[in-house]
Amino acid sequence: MNRIKTDVLIIGAGSGGLSVAAGAAQMGADVVLLEGHKMGGDCLNYGCVPSKALIASGKAAYGQQHSAQYGVADAAGVVDYAAAKDHVADVIAQIAPVDSQERFEGFGINVIREFGRFISADEVQAGDTVIKARRIVIATGSSPLVPPIPGLDKVPYETNETLFDLREKPEHLLIIGGGPIGMEMAQAHIRMGSKVTVIEGGKAMGKDDPELAAVVLDSLRDEGVVIEEDALASEIRGTAGAIEVEAKDGRVFKGTHLLMAVGRKSNTDKLDLEKAGVEPSKSGIKVDDSLRTSNRKVYAIGDVAGGLQFTHVAGYHAGVIIRSMLFGLPSKAKTTHIPWATYTDPELSQVGLTEAQAKEKHGSKLEVVRFHYHHNDRAIAERKTKGFIKVMVVKGRPVGASIVGYQAGELINLWALALANGLKMSQIAAMVAPYPTIGEINKRAAGAYFSPRLFESDLVKRVVGFVQRFLP
Repeated sequence: MNRIKTDVLIIGAGSGGLSVAAGAAQMGADVVLLEGHKMGGDCLNYGCVPSKALIASGKAAYGQQHSAQYGVADAAGVVDYAAAKDHVADVIAQIAPVDSQERFEGFGINVIREFGRFISADEVQAGDTVIKARRIVIATGSSPLVPPIPGLDKVPYETNETLFDLREKPEHLLIIGGGPIGMEMAQAHIRMGSKVTVIEGGKAMGKDDPELAAVVLDSLRDEGVVIEEDALASEIRGTAGAIEVEAKDGRVFKGTHLLMAVGRKSNTDKLDLEKAGVEPSKSGIKVDDSLRTSNRKVYAIGDVAGGLQFTHVAGYHAGVIIRSMLFGLPSKAKTTHIPWATYTDPELSQVGLTEAQAKEKHGSKLEVVRFHYHHNDRAIAERKTKGFIKVMVVKGRPVGASIVGYQAGELINLWALALANGLKMSQIAAMVAPYPTIGEINKRAAGAYFSPRLFESDLVKRVVGFVQRFLP
């Protein structure tokens, strides 16, 4: 058995693990990185990257089929599904070198391509190597959650880990799960020529502000996606090309392919956490505000920490623990400034409190300001006028922002900045945005907060009247 010692041992080479490894190594720590599967983790290989690439293919087809509004004749927009998957693979291949073993070995990191499991409080075995570390970071991510629906084990189905390898376009794709993954893949496939039925046990996009979600769901229905809500799957049957999903209320949905998109589960099964004294939680691993586990030498970050499951959260967690591990400084993770986006068309994004959450927390102190896309000149020029922004404001400071519409995932960045730094609405209003841009929507939302204070104020009108009468 080979035995080595290190300052920092990282289990998992996904977004969070790679960020910790690169930062720690470049600041002088001795680092060992374990990865038993693919470098880059879920995001690069099965999640964010391939899904956005496939969405781009669907968007290209849809654009050809709906170009007459710009004075360009509509075209057939014929989709070669296998070629679209080649596009997905090429995108992954272009990004992969950034996450490669060779690049991280170039930082001086000892990369071991094995799964790791704890054998003591500060030791992990990976293959025939035992690593003893001063600090250990669990960054093993998450996997598709596949619920034990009767019959599912006898029927072929896809998850996000297999969908992007599928080369034959589904004639009729059944998707169980109406969250972000389900809705993004539903729209991508309807635009690429498949029939799509989404089967959701509760409300589709149920974790989002219902007012914004309704805009997205109406758009998908207009494109032909069938969305069946309150349809809890009770049985699945059939064979490849002829699959049936029966809901608890007796409804039956038929299709040729099945995608399971009901959520994620943290990857902890192979870790032997109990040998390290690391306490699990219902959603992963129990951590404190500093992302430390019950074993003070062990941290958990990203999806496995059981909180918000986004790639950018894993990257943020990496920064939090590097401050603590390398410099011994207090550092805590927060969630109030973390944005997220669903990349449907229109997009939906959120940061901070939703309107309902803000009302519950702040009551009568809350003001909600709105601005609609159809008042933005660039949106009119682009024929992208569907959607709106609403900002939740308390005592002149934003506490949350919700956006649905074109480039909502880009627009939310400004509000994430505002919440992270405690900016006031006056500072947003002071920004000068180039004209005409979609980004003006953010400034106009801030303007909507001040408009009644300026244009509907008797005091302001009296002051203006006094100045006009008495000052030369």
